[in-house]
Amino acid sequence: MSVNSIDYYNQHSKDFIASSLNVDMSALYAEFTPLLPKHALILDAGCGTGRDTKYFIEQGFNVTAIDASKELVEFATNHIAQPVIHKTFMQIDDTNIYDGIWCCASLLHVPKSELSTVFTKLATALKANGILYVSFKYGDTERVHNGREFTDLTEHGLQHIISAQPSLCISKHWITGDQRTERGHEQWLNAIIRKEP
Repeated sequence: MSVNSIDYYNQHSKDFIASSLNVDMSALYAEFTPLLPKHALILDAGCGTGRDTKYFIEQGFNVTAIDASKELVEFATNHIAQPVIHKTFMQIDDTNIYDGIWCCASLLHVPKSELSTVFTKLATALKANGILYVSFKYGDTERVHNGREFTDLTEHGLQHIISAQPSLCISKHWITGDQRTERGHEQWLNAIIRKEP
């Protein structure tokens, strides 16, 4: 994740929290959580406000949450009442730890040139048969918008990246609209990816 994008979240954390904390994510949870074992260990990678972490904890899952923004780490720690780790994707160094990894609207800030390395780290951190959820804004460009850097992906673009990971296989991908009322015109690529045994 670029320094510019991290700085954006540090400087605009209050606005981001206000716009994202109460967004209804239930349709996406319903695609992810049924695939996990009871009391699964989840990594919420790029947890932001801690909204999704809080939901997973309430469902009986064990969750490790990380984020690259110090301001969001501080807020999320208070919101979920457990420590959130200040860490970037590139600093993930776990091996065969997690039953599931949740990357909701977070990998989209990783430069395209680094995505393959990040997916390798995520695959290494997953247990065999582990489940990875990812979402990207739909498109095929790298761009800067309001101070944040974005990597947009289509189904083909994501498949190209995942095909370089021998242990990962896309189980499902689908398109959704943005759940925030003022951004209903924006489209998202969602995918469930499984780590092969």
